[in-house]
Amino acid sequence: MRPVYVGGASMTRFAKHTERSFASLAVEATTGALDDSGIGAADVDFVAFGNAAAGILTGQEMIRAQVALAGTGLEGAPMINVENACASASSAFQLAWMAIASGQAEAALAVGTEKMTHPEDKKRAFVALARAVDVEALVAEQGEQVLTEGPGPLFMDIYAGEARGYMARSDATARDFAEAAAKNHCHGSLNPKSQFQRAVDADEVLQSRAITDPLTLMMCSPIGDGSAALLLCSEEFARTHGCADIRVLACAMTSGRAGDEDDCVSRAAAKAYAAAGVGPEDLDLVELHDAASPAELIVSEELGLAAAGEGVGLLRDGQTRLGGRIPINTSGGLVSKGHPVGATGCAQLVELCDQLRGRGGARQVEGARIGLAENAGGWLGAGPAACVVTLLGRV
Repeated sequence: MRPVYVGGASMTRFAKHTERSFASLAVEATTGALDDSGIGAADVDFVAFGNAAAGILTGQEMIRAQVALAGTGLEGAPMINVENACASASSAFQLAWMAIASGQAEAALAVGTEKMTHPEDKKRAFVALARAVDVEALVAEQGEQVLTEGPGPLFMDIYAGEARGYMARSDATARDFAEAAAKNHCHGSLNPKSQFQRAVDADEVLQSRAITDPLTLMMCSPIGDGSAALLLCSEEFARTHGCADIRVLACAMTSGRAGDEDDCVSRAAAKAYAAAGVGPEDLDLVELHDAASPAELIVSEELGLAAAGEGVGLLRDGQTRLGGRIPINTSGGLVSKGHPVGATGCAQLVELCDQLRGRGGARQVEGARIGLAENAGGWLGAGPAACVVTLLGRV
């Protein structure tokens, strides 16, 4: 496998872009990544385009990349449309990485885009998100109407169950989850691309509208729109074009197994650490998939940052905030930066690139050399249906 480098990275602001089209978001992020790398569209050999739910949310099926990227100069390049629940964008990144590492391409784009807001039908996003489970089992349990009316915030019910389980096996409380949300809203207030840009405290998080015990509204990722993109290239190509400063150390994907307690996040992390030759102790920052705030504590343990039941201790000791030993979600995470599901995985990697290049601004992690992103999606059995863990390092 050949070394792979990130030549450029860019994203739109995540927000409710009600007046913007799906394509306009994709074009902004894609052209931004090309401009950041200094590489022209004509030099791109391959495009992997991640999107989770445009078929339901916008009506566009099957050729989303070809439609969204028309007019960018990328027309005619090989394009693969990638759908893998909330891990769609990171899965696209892995395909682009594989294209370079295998020698099939010299420059490849990974793009993730989602347009979740709808001017008239607010429940459409919940209907789309509910499809990221075993639909046949869901219909058997709740009836056919669930496919058109939605089961409500299904995933927040799932995450609330995980949170209660974590509380039972640790000394975590609802206030700890609120503190995690407040930390990330603080980080998000420093990020001009974040959907929410206001710092809050734990009391305000706890006092926000109850969703499903122990979750409140401000512990949950919002509905929003956005796009993120990265230009990957071979070492020779990167050196020729002067963009060989960030290397992809590893990119590992796993899938869940129905009826199995085995955790695909831990398996993906183990594969990534082994491939990169590093461990949790070598990380300078982490972007992880906190679709609900309790996930930060749970996933930090699955990534090996803390022992079982001790993820809450990292938070309480201040180790996961800016200035701490291992800052988590300097971007604001999904609860503050936002979670346009098909864009999230690439957006996490844009944040790592900005940090490793020293352009994090007020949220910069000083001396950052190695960053990890964990992006998971869907639900199968007792955990995510898909997970991608990526490690980037500054050369």
